[in-house]
Amino acid sequence: MLLEMGSILESSTTENEEIEIQYLQKGVRHLCEKGLTRVPSKYILPINERPNLGDTRVNAGNLNLKLPVIDFTQFQGSDRCQAIHSLEKACREFGFFQLVNHGIKDDDILRMVDVSRRFFELPFDERAKYMSKDMASPARYGTSFNQSNDKVFCWRDFLKLSCQPLEDTVPFWPSSPGDLREAVVNYSKSTNFLYLMLMEAILESLGLEETTEGAERKSRSIEEFEDGSQLIVANCYPACPEPDLTLGMPPHSDYGLLTLLLQDEVEGLQIQHEGRWVTVEPLPNSFVVNVGDHLEIFSNGRYKSVLHRVLVNSCKSRISVASLHSLPFNSMVRPSPKLIDEANPTRYKDTDFATFLRFVSSHDMNAKTFLESRKLTA
Repeated sequence: MLLEMGSILESSTTENEEIEIQYLQKGVRHLCEKGLTRVPSKYILPINERPNLGDTRVNAGNLNLKLPVIDFTQFQGSDRCQAIHSLEKACREFGFFQLVNHGIKDDDILRMVDVSRRFFELPFDERAKYMSKDMASPARYGTSFNQSNDKVFCWRDFLKLSCQPLEDTVPFWPSSPGDLREAVVNYSKSTNFLYLMLMEAILESLGLEETTEGAERKSRSIEEFEDGSQLIVANCYPACPEPDLTLGMPPHSDYGLLTLLLQDEVEGLQIQHEGRWVTVEPLPNSFVVNVGDHLEIFSNGRYKSVLHRVLVNSCKSRISVASLHSLPFNSMVRPSPKLIDEANPTRYKDTDFATFLRFVSSHDMNAKTFLESRKLTA
């Protein structure tokens, strides 16, 4: 059976193409469990889009990058003004930063990574219960980036769990592993609190929040974000036999306001910085936080979402957990009126999540294609 399937996967002909696609839709873990030794043609990128891991001329520019480091505790003390300045600089110059001393318990973080890994280790038939093409499903297991439209598949499986409101979505989440629901609920609550504190600081960095008006004023200004959307995405990037031919994720930006990314110790995340792809060094006990498309729109372009991608390797599987945050799904995202004037006219169309879903269902999501569609022409 393995040799027969291997011949289908490794020599894709017109006759076998439909069988191949149906098999690949089951995900990368499923392929690897069958003893795959070559990358199927559906995963092989055009030469100019490959990561070129073996090309020393290219790698000379692919240096590791130490992102700006923001200490969360400084937002709560006498160093808040300096912390706000550092946050503004990081959002404006990098669109990414690493957050340390964030206050989330080590046990909650370790459990989240562990339960994600154990979910992907479940038998395929158990994982397959949650496969769905419905992008609004409260629990969705799938593969690649946007497998319905991807011309080339990504070396990635995922589990997406909607978290708002928890009382409505949790019953639809996987019941195996047995501790998954509890672990994700705890993690969701912790990261959502962290997101709100960061958004309050970002509002202040944009000049939309005054530090001298007291806590009551602050709580009102953050109110519109409190019941926002949250999506937890657990990603699995299995070890790949030919990592120079494919990517775990293609170049893309995130659609929301902020993404809080939890990585294991395996490198893989790259961001495009100053025209080069640079690898983000994992920093223990930290979150990688990045500006999303909605924050670029809300800030009227002052803070920009940044292209990033994921490399895979031949030795180790990699697990990451992304917590994506934005306004409620039925809300309209628009540039803040306070950031619009004669010198800074409105640069983006109003948008909502339904618009994003329609775009995703019919377009290739490489690069910043969605955000580009929302820009107003000069």
